[in-house]
Amino acid sequence: MEEQTTSTSQRPKVLLVDDEESILNSLRRLLRGQPYDVLLATSGAQALEILAQQPVDLVMSDARMPNMDGASLLAQVRQRWPATMRIMLTGYADPTAIIKAINDGQIHRYISKPWNDEELLVILRQSLEHQHSERERQRLERLARVQNDQLKLLNSTLEKHVAARTAELQQTADMLDLAYEELKHSYVTGTEVFSLLANLRLPPAKQTNRQIIELVRGYSKAHGLDEATSRDLAMAAALYNIGKLSWPDTMMVTPSDLLHSAERERYRGYPKQSESLLMTLDPMKDAARLILHHQERWDGSGFPDRLKGEAIPFGSRLLKLAVDFVELQRGLILERQMNSDEALLYLRQYSGRLYDPELVEDFIQVCAAFLSDITLIDPDVKVVTTRELTAGTELARNLNADNGMLLLNAGKVLSAPLIEKLIAFEAMEGGKYQVFVKVPQDEPGLLQAEG
Repeated sequence: MEEQTTSTSQRPKVLLVDDEESILNSLRRLLRGQPYDVLLATSGAQALEILAQQPVDLVMSDARMPNMDGASLLAQVRQRWPATMRIMLTGYADPTAIIKAINDGQIHRYISKPWNDEELLVILRQSLEHQHSERERQRLERLARVQNDQLKLLNSTLEKHVAARTAELQQTADMLDLAYEELKHSYVTGTEVFSLLANLRLPPAKQTNRQIIELVRGYSKAHGLDEATSRDLAMAAALYNIGKLSWPDTMMVTPSDLLHSAERERYRGYPKQSESLLMTLDPMKDAARLILHHQERWDGSGFPDRLKGEAIPFGSRLLKLAVDFVELQRGLILERQMNSDEALLYLRQYSGRLYDPELVEDFIQVCAAFLSDITLIDPDVKVVTTRELTAGTELARNLNADNGMLLLNAGKVLSAPLIEKLIAFEAMEGGKYQVFVKVPQDEPGLLQAEG
């Protein structure tokens, strides 16, 4: 292993590697005016020559290059100059290359072409800040060891000196704790940035990660979960579906209930694949375990390990509620996209079968507090069947058939003939509608839907 040292007073050196000079020129223009010294290489071999001649803080390499691809180059950089930050830049979705870069090169970030200038600059800045924090932590550790040795020499003669050194060591330990907390925070930020990049595989209407992150954070805050648990939940929410990146585009947007047998088997494997991709990163291990078990079911019928009840990690049970609530509304579970109230009724209906019954109601309360379109717990709204409808009732939400067709708009006042037609259409379709209606002024209170 070859050591490289960079003085903290020097500008960071960033090495850009791409076999297309137009790409290098674009990146160089983007970084003009930034506080970095920019080096350029058009091949992996040239990049290694530069690294052997001078210290480099960060290498950003294109994935696909002749002779030596980006994953192979970054693996060599990791082996010879492990302190150098490593980022892969690619213009196509290649799960094999991504996995190789993560496992062999232990890359710190993955950026898709065409990149967003602002996001790329943020990633570079965060990566170099992460590196600076790590160097500072190592420097403080060396300082602590030196001071500890000095303390041993002075212990027998100078009690006052001992007390002074002890105070200095405590201050150093506090600084180390602060530096480590900053590192862990950087990982949380990094996972969210990566989730935004991974979501580019999906159309906007099918993207889920941001809302799931907000829901688990809302639950963590509302229920006073400790910082470590909250952090692991946020990282798990950001990357729970990273194992789906190897799927074809059509499978990515198909509801899981409509997948064919071969596709369904692949679907059941995505939590394990997600966990495998993240286990190499030590700060991600607890979050990876939550991801592994987030498709387990309370009654033991889930996957991958058919865990049952409280054998399922708490964070996995909460993550499943958030994932299903959002994916039901995105049309990723059932063919028909539900609205938020219908999704919450679904969670209630399967409480004790798919979901932890003690978590469901708490989760619904969090959804109502953080989302503006929830009427399920509104005292002025109740949920009834078609046979409980009466003439003069006003709809509080749109009414959709099970196939997704809009039947009636919110605000519609029902007549007796219209109610009869609804009952007949429901019987013909073989469904069971849940109708959100406004409570008359002389009928206060909320009627909970039966699960």
